[in-house]
Amino acid sequence: MPHEHAFPALWIVKLGDTLPALHYTHGDFEHWIAQGLQTGQANPPIRVVDPREGQTLPELGQCAGIVVTGSHAMVTDRAPWSEATADWLAQAVAIEVPVLGICYGHQLLAHALGGEVANHPQGLEVGVARVHTTPAAAHDPLLGHLPASFAAPVAHRQSVRRLPAGAVALAHNAFEGHHAFRVGACAWGVQFHPEFGPDASAAYVDHLAADLRAQGSDPIHLRQAVTPTPHAASLLARFATLVADRERTPQPDPVSA
Repeated sequence: MPHEHAFPALWIVKLGDTLPALHYTHGDFEHWIAQGLQTGQANPPIRVVDPREGQTLPELGQCAGIVVTGSHAMVTDRAPWSEATADWLAQAVAIEVPVLGICYGHQLLAHALGGEVANHPQGLEVGVARVHTTPAAAHDPLLGHLPASFAAPVAHRQSVRRLPAGAVALAHNAFEGHHAFRVGACAWGVQFHPEFGPDASAAYVDHLAADLRAQGSDPIHLRQAVTPTPHAASLLARFATLVADRERTPQPDPVSA
């Protein structure tokens, strides 16, 4: 069935649900992302689609931009809804629809474009971590405003072990070599969670405390280290602004350019 919305919007592709208790008190991934997208002046029209529920991904001509959420699923499970979304994302990148993949979305974007995703050999990274930008990030349209080092919420067990061909690495830390990358002109993946507030970060530390202890991490210390992360959060409003700017500016045909 064709999608009922026939005009370009900023689409949030919902690929997962947060913890039930957190959802009850704070909403879900798509709510946090939408709120972040609308904290700037762009205030784009936002639509949500959940391919896990059999909802049809929109025609790319209806997409001013795309944000792909995190998930408790694993990219390596190759679920049919995940693989179909990966194929759709590859098409979006090919015609330069702006894309922002978050955590699972970051990994799925890399997978869609020929990168490699796998379990991280050191296990979980959860809480708030220090992330460092690469020299290439200084001139990046999305990450270029960030300081050389900033705090970012993290909650992941898998990671991008190999970037797609032609991808530009934009951020990393001692644990995670690929915390952010860009492919082409306007497709980004971020392993960290710009949409998480301190309550979400703390809840994930609590939820994963047993696993963290099993790998030798201290969940009490990680919980005490949870702080606001305004630099990471700023990426959502900046992405919305980039999408709005591209909508106002005619873009060259990526096929003929």
